[in-house]
Amino acid sequence: MAKVPEDVGCENQECIQKDECKRNLIAKKGIAREVKTFGGTAKKGCGKFIALQ
Repeated sequence: MAKVPEDVGCENQECIQKDECKRNLIAKKGIAREVKTFGGTAKKGCGKFIALQ
């Protein structure tokens, strides 16, 4: 799997980890360099998750 830069956001609102994910937060704030939708579901995360600290 290719490494995704930390400034790429995610707008997937179904992902189980969206509320703990830095990618989702930077997408919501509009500060991501690029916004994609990764493959998380209501039962699992996408594997490209970055935890908030």
